[in-house]
Amino acid sequence: MRNYDVKKDRRDLYTATTSFAPVDVPTMNFLMADGAGSPNTSRLHTDIVQALYATAYAVRALAVEELGRKHTVGPLEGLWWSEDPRAFVDRDEDAWQWRLLIVQPDWITRDLFEAGLGRAVEEKAPAAAGRVRFDAFHEGPAVQILHVGPYDEEGPTLARLHDEHLPRHGLRPRGTHHEIYLSDARRTGPARLRTILRQPVEPADG
Repeated sequence: MRNYDVKKDRRDLYTATTSFAPVDVPTMNFLMADGAGSPNTSRLHTDIVQALYATAYAVRALAVEELGRKHTVGPLEGLWWSEDPRAFVDRDEDAWQWRLLIVQPDWITRDLFEAGLGRAVEEKAPAAAGRVRFDAFHEGPAVQILHVGPYDEEGPTLARLHDEHLPRHGLRPRGTHHEIYLSDARRTGPARLRTILRQPVEPADG
């Protein structure tokens, strides 16, 4: 049984270098849930992460049992926004709103998700299970870069993106700031954390 791993099978989207690069992100299906506030102090953030992973692993098991298809659970991702976009450069975490996601292979259906969520609730009873949903997300043209280091040190890279790179290439931000967490923060020191920073874009004169 071949194992699908999004980080290997979609390297165009789930790998990056420390230089800004364009990507075009198609419609993909995700497990997702929304929240707000600082991820460092919010109990809801922790609960949602646990609920997403519990559901993702239950869905993976059902895909093997019912479809005979195997996949590696994808990395945690986050969409981040605020009324004031500078809140991310300035690290004003209380002003942040967010959506956490885990990408799903094309063959995962809504019915399989609902069955997986039910199994997760039965076996793990995650506190935020009621917030988890299955939905499609289309990002389109974007610019991304690999950030290596603590999350709190992303600000200078984001400032270069918004103040230098995008204007130089005739682009402007469109949609929400996107982060893909390639490292497990529980097992990786802050200096070695690898995070893809992605910003959807559009022509500045469009």
